Amino acid sequence: MEIIRGISVAPGVAVGEIVVLEAEDFRIPRRIVTVDQIDSELKTLEEAVAESIEEITNQTKFLSTTLGKDAANVFKWHIGVIKDRSLQKSIRDQIRKGRCSAAYATSTIMRNYQRRFMQMKDPLLVERMRDVQDIERRLLRHILGEAREDLAHLTKPAILVAHDLTPTQTAHLAETKVIGVALDAGAATSHTAILLRSWGKPGVIGLNDISNRVSGGDTLIIDGTNRLVIANPNEATLAEYREKEAAFVRFTGALDELRELPAVTRDDQRISLTCNIEFPQEAKVGRHKGGDGVGLYRTEFLYLRPEGAPSEDEQYAAYREAIEGSEGKQVTIRTFDLGADKYTQQRRYEQERNPMLGLRSIRYSLQNLDMFKIQLRAVLRASAHGPTRVMFPLINSLMEFRQAKMTIHDAMEDLEEEGIDIDRDIPIGMMLETPAAAIQVKDFCREVGFISIGTNDLVQYLLAVDRGNEQVSQLYTPSHPAVLRALRDVIRMCTQAKVDVSLCGEMAGAPLYTMLLVGLGLRSFSMAPANIPEIKKLIRQVTVPQAQRVARKALSFETDRQVTNYLRNETRKMLPEDPI
Repeated sequence: MEIIRGISVAPGVAVGEIVVLEAEDFRIPRRIVTVDQIDSELKTLEEAVAESIEEITNQTKFLSTTLGKDAANVFKWHIGVIKDRSLQKSIRDQIRKGRCSAAYATSTIMRNYQRRFMQMKDPLLVERMRDVQDIERRLLRHILGEAREDLAHLTKPAILVAHDLTPTQTAHLAETKVIGVALDAGAATSHTAILLRSWGKPGVIGLNDISNRVSGGDTLIIDGTNRLVIANPNEATLAEYREKEAAFVRFTGALDELRELPAVTRDDQRISLTCNIEFPQEAKVGRHKGGDGVGLYRTEFLYLRPEGAPSEDEQYAAYREAIEGSEGKQVTIRTFDLGADKYTQQRRYEQERNPMLGLRSIRYSLQNLDMFKIQLRAVLRASAHGPTRVMFPLINSLMEFRQAKMTIHDAMEDLEEEGIDIDRDIPIGMMLETPAAAIQVKDFCREVGFISIGTNDLVQYLLAVDRGNEQVSQLYTPSHPAVLRALRDVIRMCTQAKVDVSLCGEMAGAPLYTMLLVGLGLRSFSMAPANIPEIKKLIRQVTVPQAQRVARKALSFETDRQVTNYLRNETRKMLPEDPI
């Protein structure tokens, strides 16, 4: 039995036999064709282009209706590349002048395109290399007559293991019997991760070499909740997880009845449960799950797309859709958090030595003011359509917050001069994600409209642990006593200063920490929409004094293991059917 930890793209448990998807790289030998065969090769290319465009168009329509237009937009750039006249001319010239096959000419020209993207310094453009690879493979499949039907032929549920998946491959998963995915490669914000998240089945990526460690037919457990996979489990572990899988299905099904009920403790303390979203249409999903609006709209996903940075109008349309989808509930829009882990490991450009400590988040925004101001204008324009807040990520000093606030005020003045309606009193807040911000929280409370605690980064900075590094990821835990004490102090200081404080990291959506956080005084949680019913159910079963007792006891322990074991036991008393 082997346990491997990675990056979760969707919670839940899946148990099944493995199907290993081998790398889809075609080996295209150079084949010289006769002069008489050139026309035939040109016709083959023309047909492959037409079939590819038709295939992508149909696929885009399917994605638009099933996963939303943002997921479908991934492929719009693909169509544009294939239709590009200069690209087609280059391939035709290669066939004529080199007297080579359509397959070899296509492979040669597309590999040249890939190299050009790999050499670009802009990380957002380098991301397109994966899309160019996907386009090449699609064209070659049609040229060679090799239709992609591997997974379509599955006759029973299976776990898909691969080094990586292209956006095209990922989009087809909904049509197969695949119940979970484990990938060697991947980052939380890659196109593949975005589509996997929309797909909704358990998935863990960033596993380094899982595809080399297992074989087709082996049994694999995917535990998306705890970010791990278990290969070839022993009988006891297999039995335990099969029960967890069944329990998870039963439990999530039973939670539907809570959608219209408020998150209120047994002693009538109202708790706000909002959702974290990446795409604007997810705001509706959050409402359908019983959420109180959007606590974190991660806008950087608008930038991580094949088309590149969105225009002001495109951003305005997305923000407006999220605001209107929240049906009058408040939407908190975080300005783009680019840099660090927002770029895939495969990007080949001159990387920073310490990207998590480098040019990222608000630092990137303040060094790219034109780009930043375009986003702020779009947010302000959208604020006229419903309750909206704006917050800045990774604020580390008062000077950063003041500079960012000055920029938004400049945008306000410009829009007012143009006669455009905005919410002039839009609340302006910050993400608290560093030890420096936690220590200086009292000073921040005098200037900010609200504070949102981002535990994903706060934990790794407090513990000096890279959460994406498999070799040390086991040391990354919100249960560390230092983390608990930092949260206690931040929440207490915000409460005393009467500054609205929420928590929007993964910790908010983990039932293990719900009673602890309520006991520490937190009254606003933001999480993935799917987690809302579960957290709501737990909150409705506890009282504030009970949660405070749990918090006091948890704060008395010296190790994270003691904290975790205690919180798990206390939570199981309240939710015995929850596969925690």
